[in-house]
Formats: sequence, C-alpha cells, structure tokens
Amino acid sequence: MHFRDILYSVHDGIARITLNKPEKLNALSWGSWAEIENALVMAEADDAVKVVVFTGAGRGFCAGTDLTTATREEDWPARPFTGRAGMMRSRYLATAQVYHCRKPTIAAVNGPCVGAGFSLAMACDIRIAAASARFSAIFVKRAIVADTGATWLLPRLVGTEWAYRLLYTGELIDAQKAREIGLVSEVVADEELPNAVNALAGSIARGPSVAIELMKRLVQEGATRGIDEQIELEQFLQQITHQTEDAAEGRQSFLEKREPVFKGR
Repeated sequence: MHFRDILYSVHDGIARITLNKPEKLNALSWGSWAEIENALVMAEADDAVKVVVFTGAGRGFCAGTDLTTATREEDWPARPFTGRAGMMRSRYLATAQVYHCRKPTIAAVNGPCVGAGFSLAMACDIRIAAASARFSAIFVKRAIVADTGATWLLPRLVGTEWAYRLLYTGELIDAQKAREIGLVSEVVADEELPNAVNALAGSIARGPSVAIELMKRLVQEGATRGIDEQIELEQFLQQITHQTEDAAEGRQSFLEKREPVFKGR
C-alpha cells in the first residue's frame, strides 16, 4: 500500500510507523489517521511483526491536528473499515485502535508531542522520550474539549490530579517532568533515541510473542476485573502458551543452561 503522510517498514520483527510531514511537525489530517489505521491493520495481520514503533520524521513527534489542511473526504485514503461498520465508526477512534493493537507498541517521542499527537503517544504501551521532547494536552488553549482519548488515557498514566492540571492548563512539560509524573519510562539524549528504542523493540521482538500478546491483553482488560477472575483467566491463557513451540524452547533452554531462541509460535 502506498502512503503519503506516513512511512511504513518492517525489519527484524519491528514495524515502524513514521509520521512523515516534517514541514508541519507531522501534524495529522484525517487522511493521516486513515493511513495509520491501515498500517496497523497490516502490522496486526503480519506474523513477522512482533512490535510496532511510532515516531516522527524531522524535529518533532506530532504537532496535533493539521488545521491547515482542508481536503475533501473523497480525496482521503480509504479506511480499513467498510460497510455499515465503517459508516458508524468515529474517525477519532484511531487512537483506540493503537491502544487495542494486539502487538506491543512503543512511541519514540522526538520533539513536540501535543494535542492529538499527545493522545497517539499515550495510546502506545511504552513511551521513550528524547531530551528535546515536549508534551501538552493543548486542547484547552483552543477552547475545545480534549479528544482522541486524551481524557481516558491521561489519568490512567499519571493519575487524576496531574491529568486535571495538564487538561485544565494545556501547559507544556519537558521530558524530565514527563518521566517524573510517569508519562514516559525513559529519557535519553536526542541522538540516542533511535538506539534506545531499537534496543527495547528488538528485545521484545526476540521474545515469545504469543505470551507477550496475551499478557498485553491481560493487563489492559485486568483493570475491569477482580483479582480472582484475573487469576483464573491467567491460568486459562497460560495453558495456551504451554502448547507453543516457544514454551518448549523455554523449558529446553533452561535445562541446557543457555539463552532461549524464540520464534513466535
């Protein structure tokens, strides 16, 4: 599939989705979101993909919604949702699609990350920030309600008090403050961001992907379950992993006192 606003590539089990409008700090149009939706469908359908990385081209991650683009809807790329389901599906649900991606997701945040771009980064499982990264729920500066899941994602990451503060003020926080409040897990020098993300993504990609994907599901769904139900589901899903080649390799490598070589099946 040909993309205009993003770059999509797969290498060594890592799918990279790069927002590619650096002249606009990778601001997102509805066409951009349609391309992200299509890229995610491709990544989920490809068993060779073990982890998905989002980043931005140039000096920023994403400046939010592209307010300068007014293309006609018929000029946008086709979304991967067709028929009545597509007609009734909100375009704002692209971040939910990122959140629900069956495979692990990482946001490599370089430079500004605001508005809908902030929501996109928060929808990922893990965020690593360059020292130059800046974050803002900027919606209030435009006198509009936050969208693309920001009011759902933000309190789950940083707690309600910081969520209120960031949503009420739209203040721009730096990478170190983002790490302090739990918005990102790691801050690295700008030039080290690709290496740091590649190292983490590579480690995940080399892991037992069936078990990893099921653990992602357990963590996301566990917030709505009691502990007894969660433990019972863990036991049930563990039986699935016991049947995989990777589980056999895990046991064999332990007996042979060597590092396991997992194949994702």
